[in-house]
Amino acid sequence: MVDILHNKNASTRFQILVEIASKGPAIEQKAIASNLNITPQAISDYLKHMTADGLVSVEGRSRYRVTSDGVNWMLKELRALNDYVNLAEKAVTDIAVNAALAEDRISEGQEVGLVMKEGILSARPEKNGGAWGLATQKAEPGEDVGVSGIKGIIPLKLGKVTVATVPGILDGGSRTVDLERLKTLVQGKKHVAAAGIEPYAALHKIGIEPRYFYAVPQVAIEAARYGVEVIIVAVIEELPGLIKSLADADIKPHIVDLKAK
Repeated sequence: MVDILHNKNASTRFQILVEIASKGPAIEQKAIASNLNITPQAISDYLKHMTADGLVSVEGRSRYRVTSDGVNWMLKELRALNDYVNLAEKAVTDIAVNAALAEDRISEGQEVGLVMKEGILSARPEKNGGAWGLATQKAEPGEDVGVSGIKGIIPLKLGKVTVATVPGILDGGSRTVDLERLKTLVQGKKHVAAAGIEPYAALHKIGIEPRYFYAVPQVAIEAARYGVEVIIVAVIEELPGLIKSLADADIKPHIVDLKAK
């Protein structure tokens, strides 16, 4: 949930931090009040609480600076806001023309249903309970087709994310991985990522080329938002960072330990 959109206190705090960060520590309270159309007394009260919460530090009379905690809070809110904007763009109605992949033969002017399938926007020749529109051209199965006048909301279900950990090189790396368990875990899965050299080597030992190797957390989050199941094989040292990145995106992964017993 984006606090700055749903909580007036959080929204005002965010705007005050932006004013301080963008206009320098010497900005006066009355200037902030004027820019935000809030009374100077209200700004003073906000700054007292924000200072107590560690978001702002006071550096002399009428001089404020955004702390590292304040910066981190702003960045977290900005990421959440960006995610919300992306979601809104995906769900927006009345798009002029959007491209989809035809699941079956489609005629020009035919009403089609829209679904997200394996992360791909797909059009099928029947209306469903989610979103629908009109095909702007004919298309064969597997061909791209334009869809106009889209109504409704395309159903989006969060995909499952599994993080399977591999020991680091100092603890044996890929040599200490339960390869049979790894093979069972990734069997038939299309979206497998390797976060680290040791996981990459382990996957190669079972004949799997990971689909993703760079920017794994960001790719996994984006794929999950489109309903795609993702398996991340990660060196154990990467686990805390992965969990934090996924948690920031409201994704709770299933954790599997691949170290051989």
